[in-house]
Amino acid sequence: MISKRVRIRGRVQGVGYRDWMIGTANRLGVQGWVRNRADGSVEALVSGEAAAVNALLAECRAGPALARVDSIAEDFAEPPEEPGFQRLPGL
Repeated sequence: MISKRVRIRGRVQGVGYRDWMIGTANRLGVQGWVRNRADGSVEALVSGEAAAVNALLAECRAGPALARVDSIAEDFAEPPEEPGFQRLPGL
């Protein structure tokens, strides 16, 4: 099990990125959350089996059809307190 906090930058707000990420995380069995940031980025906490987390992060590099991902920063983190994968209010 691994947990990472990620910051995704590019055209990732207003293109369905969070909904896409929720669906992808659920399909892969990854737990955590996703939210918009005031600077236009998307932040997420992803946690689960290493292969599933790495698969999610690989898919996040492309995102949904209308998105353009310029960069993804990753840091190890503590696992989420809540089960499942949720959308949190933006910051």
